Amino acid sequence: MADHMHKRPNSMRARFSKTAFPPHGSRTGRGVLSFALAAGLAACVGGAALAAPPAPVADDVSIHQDSIVAVINGTVLTRRDVDNRGRLFALSSGLNVSDEVMTRLRPQIVRQLIDERLRQQEMLSRHINVPPEQIAASIADIEHRNGMPQNALRDRLAQDGISLTTLIDQIRVQLGWTQVLREEMGARGRTTAAEIAQREEALRHEDGKPQYMISEIFVPVDDPRHSENELKFTETVIQELRNGAPFPIVAAQFSQNQSALDGGMMGWVQEDSLDPQVVAVVRQMPIGAISNPIRVAGGFVIATLEGRRTVGHQMGTVLSLRQAFLPFTTQLNPQNPTEQQRATLQQATQISNSAHSCEDLEAVNRKYGEKRPSNPGELVLERINPQMQQVLAGLAVGKASRPLVSTDGIEILMVCGRQQKNFAQQTPSEIADQLLNERVEQTSRQLNRDLHRRAVIEMRSKA
Repeated sequence: MADHMHKRPNSMRARFSKTAFPPHGSRTGRGVLSFALAAGLAACVGGAALAAPPAPVADDVSIHQDSIVAVINGTVLTRRDVDNRGRLFALSSGLNVSDEVMTRLRPQIVRQLIDERLRQQEMLSRHINVPPEQIAASIADIEHRNGMPQNALRDRLAQDGISLTTLIDQIRVQLGWTQVLREEMGARGRTTAAEIAQREEALRHEDGKPQYMISEIFVPVDDPRHSENELKFTETVIQELRNGAPFPIVAAQFSQNQSALDGGMMGWVQEDSLDPQVVAVVRQMPIGAISNPIRVAGGFVIATLEGRRTVGHQMGTVLSLRQAFLPFTTQLNPQNPTEQQRATLQQATQISNSAHSCEDLEAVNRKYGEKRPSNPGELVLERINPQMQQVLAGLAVGKASRPLVSTDGIEILMVCGRQQKNFAQQTPSEIADQLLNERVEQTSRQLNRDLHRRAVIEMRSKA
């Protein structure tokens, strides 16, 4: 936010390589594609070379003068580029964005595309390129993780009249820019033991103070005396967010911070790492709310608050579990269960009474084909749904739960271990990631300002 550095505990690997894609099944139809596009835009896992760089003006005789929006160091930005990016936003957000809203968004889309052209030119000057195989593999990965058949993402973009290169270009620049920053930072991209120790000492002094889990969208303002367009754009984005547009997707599309690569997520931050204007707002915000425009040095911030805690104090219960799943052969109708379902319930009741160890439950799960993994991994009790909390909170270690019936089968759980953990304590590795992320953000802003100062940008027409 503004020119402050951010403390972001997310791993740097989330920017320089792959991040987890959302699982298939939580949304359907257009929403599934929204997840896919969000993953492609925010994770930056694609390659660069499938789409050629925009052609210089002198070489592109097919572009009419009135279709050129801007010329950036001799490279054109066309009305078609702007319209395609707008359609990509509408598709990825899952909303029916009106023509009026899109008109209000266009000036910021133009600004974003100008920034991308400048970054792309810097990539080319440094001979940074990514093989086409990487972008192809990334698209295939998005489709696979969202349960989409091969080429479904390409086909959906084509169905909506969006060139695949529109998505590729955005991913390419995001990925290439991280490589530019890696080169620019050089030795500063490594953190020392002394720096980590210094941050640990600073955190000890912060003990007892509030921390906030925040995601942000940063909209820069070039001329503080004339910020009307940026304010109008920010208000439009806020309205779309409140109408249901997913925050990570909008951040990936429009935020001008490096946190855009993580869907705007900043992680847990202290008040002294935020702008005072933002602190004043988040102190009053309810969890999940979308802020009004927050004017900070350098632009506007849109913030959403996802959690509060106290520095050094966030106790939770970590459970190690085992499970056995007895499947039904057909979907359960509670008013008319089949004979197989009745028999399965009897078997599950017997297992619940006779299993006395996690090994016993693992053996049962193997017997029934391991339709679900025996070890679902550690769970934080306070973060699971209230119904399941009731089941597990009072369950003694080594005692099987009652049979838990669902439409496709019956589950039996057992707690193998229970441990209290302070989630607010940061490991040296997390602190190192945080320090590195701060430097990345600072370097990105400085280099972006330098590129604008050196650029020759000629605006030809309004988008």
